[in-house]
Amino acid sequence: MANTIKVRAKLAGDVTTVKALVSHPMETGLVKDKKTGQLIPAHFIQEVTCEHNGNNVLTALWGVAISKNPYLSFRFKGAKVGDKLTLRWVDNTGKSDAEETVID
Repeated sequence: MANTIKVRAKLAGDVTTVKALVSHPMETGLVKDKKTGQLIPAHFIQEVTCEHNGNNVLTALWGVAISKNPYLSFRFKGAKVGDKLTLRWVDNTGKSDAEETVID
């Protein structure tokens, strides 16, 4: 799958701020296609996880209420400049993606 995640992580003091933009249609399954009149099938991210040096620092359970191309920002403590951070998502169709970055 083409890369769908843009992620950055920046350390300030002892707090790392992670900012991510995910390209995903996030369809609810309740909207009709304007051309066919048929419902567009549900297609949304169900779980987002983030690991810092192999340790889970975030698990987010999402659903149909999250907007198209969602933006995510969160903070955590315990990182150092140069540490690796991996952000992953899995959607309701079984598709997934992951992106790794280094903390600045």
